[in-house]
Amino acid sequence: MKKLVIGILAHVDAGKTTLSESLLYLSGKIRKIGRVDNKDAFLDNYELERARGITIFSKQAVFEIDDRQIFLLDTPGHVDFSGEMERTLQVLDYAILVISAADGVQGHTKTLWRLLNIYNIPVFLFINKMDREDVDKDKLIKEIKEQLDDGCIDFGKAGTGEFYEQLAMCDEKTMEAYLEDGKIENSLISKAVAKRKVFPCFFGSALKLEGIEEFTKGIIKYSIIPNYPHEFGAKIFKITRDGQGNRLTHMKLTGGKLKVRDVLTNGVWEEKVNQIRIYSGEKFEAVNEVEAGDVIAVTGLTKARPGEGLGIEEASTFPVLEPVLRYQIILPNGCDPRAILPKLREIEEEQPEIQIVWDEHLQEIQAKVMGEVQIEILQSLIKERFDVDVAFGDGKILYKETILNTVEGVGHFEPLRHYAEVHLLLEPGERGSGLKFDTKCSEDMLSKNWQRLALTHLKEKEHKGVLTGSPITDMKITLVSGKAHNKHTEGGDFREATYRAVRQGLKEAESILLEPYYDFYLELPEKMVGRAMTDIERMNGTFEISRSNGSMTVLVGSAPVSTMRNYQKEVLAYTKGLGRLFCSLKGYDICHNQEEVIQSIGYDSEKDAENPTGSIFCQQGAGFFVEWYRVKEHMHLESYLKKETNLETETDESKKTNYSEEKTISLEEIDKIINKTFYANQGKKSGWKKRKAPTYSYYKTSNYVGKKEEKKDEYLLVDGYNIIFAWQELKELADENMDGAKTKLLDLLSNYQWIRRCEIIVVFDAYRVEGHREEVMDYYNIRVVYTREAQTADEYIEKFAHDNKKKYDITVATSDSLQQIIVQGEGCALLSAKELKAEIIQANKRMQEEYEEKKGIDRNYLMDSLSKKAKKQMEDMVKGEG
Repeated sequence: MKKLVIGILAHVDAGKTTLSESLLYLSGKIRKIGRVDNKDAFLDNYELERARGITIFSKQAVFEIDDRQIFLLDTPGHVDFSGEMERTLQVLDYAILVISAADGVQGHTKTLWRLLNIYNIPVFLFINKMDREDVDKDKLIKEIKEQLDDGCIDFGKAGTGEFYEQLAMCDEKTMEAYLEDGKIENSLISKAVAKRKVFPCFFGSALKLEGIEEFTKGIIKYSIIPNYPHEFGAKIFKITRDGQGNRLTHMKLTGGKLKVRDVLTNGVWEEKVNQIRIYSGEKFEAVNEVEAGDVIAVTGLTKARPGEGLGIEEASTFPVLEPVLRYQIILPNGCDPRAILPKLREIEEEQPEIQIVWDEHLQEIQAKVMGEVQIEILQSLIKERFDVDVAFGDGKILYKETILNTVEGVGHFEPLRHYAEVHLLLEPGERGSGLKFDTKCSEDMLSKNWQRLALTHLKEKEHKGVLTGSPITDMKITLVSGKAHNKHTEGGDFREATYRAVRQGLKEAESILLEPYYDFYLELPEKMVGRAMTDIERMNGTFEISRSNGSMTVLVGSAPVSTMRNYQKEVLAYTKGLGRLFCSLKGYDICHNQEEVIQSIGYDSEKDAENPTGSIFCQQGAGFFVEWYRVKEHMHLESYLKKETNLETETDESKKTNYSEEKTISLEEIDKIINKTFYANQGKKSGWKKRKAPTYSYYKTSNYVGKKEEKKDEYLLVDGYNIIFAWQELKELADENMDGAKTKLLDLLSNYQWIRRCEIIVVFDAYRVEGHREEVMDYYNIRVVYTREAQTADEYIEKFAHDNKKKYDITVATSDSLQQIIVQGEGCALLSAKELKAEIIQANKRMQEEYEEKKGIDRNYLMDSLSKKAKKQMEDMVKGEG
C-alpha cells in the first residue's frame, strides 16, 4: 500500500483537533467525532490535554483512503509547545496548515509558515470555521496571499479559467502548459505543489463536516507518493515512555526495511531493536517488520536522541525554536537535587525544548522553557512520574549577546611544554542568523588537522558574552591565523587558545544585549483600543491596527517577552473577558533596557574563571597570565586585520591624489562638526535639539574628507499617533475625540513651522480604512500623510529617511524605541515626544519675547508678515503657552 506521512499544524483554537477528528471519522477510523470541549478527542488522550483542552504532545493516527495509508501526525498549536511541533516536521511528506476564518493569519501562523519553508515541506491549507456569518471568503484568500504566499490558490474553483490563470503564474511549466492547452494537467499541478510553488487552499467547517470530503479528495489527488531507496535509513523525531516505563524511540523509515532483533547504530552507539510498534491514538499494533514510509516506535534503544539519523539518513540541524525563559526548580525539604536530576533528564529526553540545567555556582536545578504553560505541564509530569511536589521560582528572561563591529580575537596558551596560538575574526551577522564558523587560514601557517581541531572547539560549547555571560549569537567566527609547536602542542592546547580567542575578541568588540520578542495578535472591543495602544507603547512594543468590524478591533505587532509575558491577565481584566491575546516567538532583537539588565545580572567577565578573557604566555621557563587588553602586545603572529589594512593601503597608494585635506576622525567628532555647522546660523537658542550620539554605533570609524557641503533643507517627520498617546493632554482628548486630538496636534505643529521655517510632515497610520491608498494633503503650511492599508507610520518614516537621507537633514519625532534605533541607523536626528513638546513651548516663548521686545519699533516684524488667520493662530498659541 502507498504510504503518506502528513502533519497537521495550526494556531491554538483554529480547530486543528476537530479537523483531525473529522478526517478520521470520514475515513471510517472512528465511529464518533470527538470534541475538545467534551474531552473525548481520539488524539488528545493525555489527562492534562483533556483537562486544558489543548494538544501538548504530538500524536499519531493511521487510516486508509483509497489505495493509500495515511500516517496523520497531530501537533500542538500552543506556542509554548512549538518545540514538540517542530520535531515532527522532520518526518513529514506534506503538511496541513489550518487557519481559522474568524481570526485569519495570525503571528503564530506566520511562524509555522516560516518553519515549513525552512524544512521544505509542501502544504495544503484548510480554512476552517467558514460557517461563521461574518466571514468574507474573498478577503480571506487575499489576506492569505499577502501574508503567506501568492501561490496560495483557492482549489474550490478547480477547472475554471480563473483557477488555471492563477496556477499559470506560479511556475514556468504550468505557464507553458496553460499557454499551449488553455488548461493544466493534474500531474503538473501535483509537481508544483510538491515543489512548494502552489499551496492548495480549501474552505469549510470541520465541526459541521463541511468541505472535509472535498479536502480529503484534494490531498489524494494532488499529492505524490515519495520514492524511497533500498538502503536502510531512519529519522528519529521523538522519545516517549509507555505506561510500563518502556523507552520508546519514534522514527520514520526513509529507506529499506527494519525487523525485530535488527541492530541499529548511529556510528557511536549500537543497540538491538526488541519490539516494533505502529501507534494509532493510544493503541498500537506490534509487528515483526516495517518498510520505508512507515512511522513507528521501537523499544530497546537507550541512547537514541531526537534529530539523529540512522543508516543513510543524516542528523538534523539544531531546531529553529528555542527556550526564552529560565525557572529555578524548588525541591521539597529532604529531596536531594543530585538524586532527582537524572530523573529530570528523562523528561528532557522526551521534550528537548525543556532544558534541565544544574547551576554549579548557585547549587540549584533550573529549567529553560518556552512559556509559563510549559512549567505547569512539567510540574504535573514530575508529580505523576516521580511523586515529587516541586515548585518554581520567578521566571527570568534568557538573554543573548552579539557584536556590532568586526574585531580580531587572539588566544594564546603556553604554559611549560604546551603551545597554541589562535586568531579569530569576529564579524556581526544578520539578526536571527545564529553562529556561523569558517576558516581562511593558510595551511602553510597552520596544518589542516589543527584547523579542524580549532573549528571543533568553536562548535563544541556555548560561548558566553562579556556583558551578562549570556550565549553569543548572530555572528560569523572565522579562523584566520594560528600557530602550533612541533614538539609541545597537544589537542587541549588549541581548545584553551580557541576559547580565549573568542573571549578576547568579545572584550574588544562593541557588544550589545539581545532579548526575545513576541509577535502578538490582540483582539479587543473598539473602545479599549486607546488603552491597549498605551499599554503596548509602555511595554516598548510596536503595533498597527489590522482590522476592525465596528465593535471589535485587532492590533498586531511585536513586543519584548519581558514586558508582555503577563499581559494576557491584564487584557482579560480590562476587557472583562472579551479580549484575546495570542503570542508567538518572533526571535531575538536589541534589548530595550540593556543597562538595567546588565546591572541587575551583575556579571563580571574578568572574574569568570571558567571563561578567561586573557592568555597564558611563557617567559624564562614559566607561564604567566596576560590580561586581555595586553594580549596583542605579546602575541607571536602578526595581526590579521592589521595585515589586511596594510595591504589595502598599499593597493590604494597609487590612487591617492591630495591627502593634505584628509584626516581620520571619530563618530563623536563628526557629530560635533554637524552640530556646530547645522546650528551655526540659528543663534544660541537652536530650534532643534542636538543630534544624540547613538547608544550603539552601527558604523565603523572611516576616513573623513574635509570639504564644504551644501546646506540641506530641514525636514521634521512626526509619528502622529505616537505623539498623541505620549502627550497627556492630547491622549485625554483622544479618548473623547480622536479627530479633535489630531487637529490640536496639527495646529501646534503648524504654528511651530511658522517659527522654525522647516518642512514638517505628520504621518498617521491608515486608521482602519480597508483598501486605503496613501493620501497626502496640506494642512496650512505643513504636510499630512495617511499611509496606505497595511503600512504603518513607522514603515513610512523609515522609508522616507532611507530614501532622502542624502538630500535632506532629517529629524524624526517619536518615542518608539525600536523606531528610534532604526532611524538613528539611517543617520537621522531624533526628538522624543517629550523633547518635541519642550521645543514647541520654547519656540513659542522665544517668539513671544521677541514680539514684546519689538513692539513700538518702526520696522517690519515677523508677525506683520503673517496673514490675519495665521497671526490670530499665533497669538492664541502665545497666550495658551505663555
